[in-house]
Amino acid sequence: MTTKTQKKVPVTVARGDGIGPEIMDATMRILEAAGARIEPEYVTLGEEAFKQGIMNGVTDEAWESIRRTGILFKSPLTTPQGGGYKSVNVTMRKTFGMFANVRPVRTFEPYVYSKHKGVDMVIVRENEEDLYAGIEYRQTLNTCHSVKFMSRTGSEMIIRYAFEYARVNGRKKITCLVKDNIMKISDGLFHKTFDLVGKEYPEIEQEALIVDIGMARVADTPENFDVVVTLNLYGDIVSDIASQISGSVGVAGSMNIGRGCAMFEAVHGSAPDIAGQGIANPSGLLNGAILMLEHLGQGDVASNIGNAWLAAIEGGCHTGDIAEDKKKALSTSEFADKVIAHLGKKPKGLQAFKVTDDQPLKMPAPEKTTKTQRDKKIIGVDVFIDWDGTDPQELGGRVEKTQTGHLGLLAISSRGLKMYPGKAETKAVTDHWRCRFKSKSGKEISQRDIRDLLASFDLLNLKWTKLESLCTFDGEAGYSMMQGE
Repeated sequence: MTTKTQKKVPVTVARGDGIGPEIMDATMRILEAAGARIEPEYVTLGEEAFKQGIMNGVTDEAWESIRRTGILFKSPLTTPQGGGYKSVNVTMRKTFGMFANVRPVRTFEPYVYSKHKGVDMVIVRENEEDLYAGIEYRQTLNTCHSVKFMSRTGSEMIIRYAFEYARVNGRKKITCLVKDNIMKISDGLFHKTFDLVGKEYPEIEQEALIVDIGMARVADTPENFDVVVTLNLYGDIVSDIASQISGSVGVAGSMNIGRGCAMFEAVHGSAPDIAGQGIANPSGLLNGAILMLEHLGQGDVASNIGNAWLAAIEGGCHTGDIAEDKKKALSTSEFADKVIAHLGKKPKGLQAFKVTDDQPLKMPAPEKTTKTQRDKKIIGVDVFIDWDGTDPQELGGRVEKTQTGHLGLLAISSRGLKMYPGKAETKAVTDHWRCRFKSKSGKEISQRDIRDLLASFDLLNLKWTKLESLCTFDGEAGYSMMQGE
């Protein structure tokens, strides 16, 4: 995908936590033996940085190195639970705009056991938005909220990247996984953008599946999938499913691609329960390194290492996680030695690694999208309040008194279900209520109208926690209806 380079490239390297140092040392030995044209700069990330009181797990020296090299090659890291510590992976992805997470998945039957054969798929996962944006609130004693943040620009960037990846790598089909039968606005936006961008790639077969049945099919008939593009949360789940059914999560590599920085790693975690025992499988990290070398334009080295790894696997060189005969399982270091011994060889039964570098992948730019200008109008507002009563009729009577000249109360809901006006079939069980107000005239309202409404809430001692404007876009509602509205 890039032209070959003979010059050594600086690469920021983090040895990681748990089994990280063991598998990184093994991987770096293989890269050195294969003649990878890189200059590693070792930095501190993760657990050691957290112990220094660095909440995001990234030292100043690491920041400087990553910004300068634009490439981070890292082993798995451990994020402490609680205490406000931030995931290094999420920090890196968001700081450097790594909008695409790409995880190739293959089966290696009969050399690595799997219930499936002929699986060769790539998961392209949106990396910055969705529920993983990390926007959460506890708004009352009883409730908390996670914001599913989606943008048209972010959706188009990942979808266009998936189509470009398929084009460059000779992939024939793309499947989009969404849940827009329920989340009609957020997932609906992603689906609509997929259909729109897809028109520019008529040579690629396209389908969209509801995510639950889509994941079920990935688990049941993964050989039917080629490239999968999806939202952040779904992508995290489906990539682990795909990796597991291939035989082992321990062999899958991953890359995070941005416009100015890229990160390469294994799919699996730091596995502290087996750290220090010398039995971890370095294959996942090694496959991450292969992706990195291809990204750097060193396709010759990438294919050499990939084919040596496949040849070693074919020759029965297995670590304990994939070995059928555990007595013959190799240690981490022994496995690295076997891969090095197979450099220059190709697999006989498995499909050999191929690197395509004659067609550049066109990175999508956030400022150049196909979005069209739309007319936006505010026609109402949802006011969320903290109220510990249980009778919707009592609450409705109080909220009715807040109405202003331009806004009228339409309904009150609890957990999305309309509770007022009318008699609900179920009782409220939380202290969080949504009061929906709409323009009495049907015309656009002003910010002043909303401020006047909130002032009346204050006068009546109704504790509002948040509000959401109800908008239309070219006449189409930009908000969901209540159940029962």
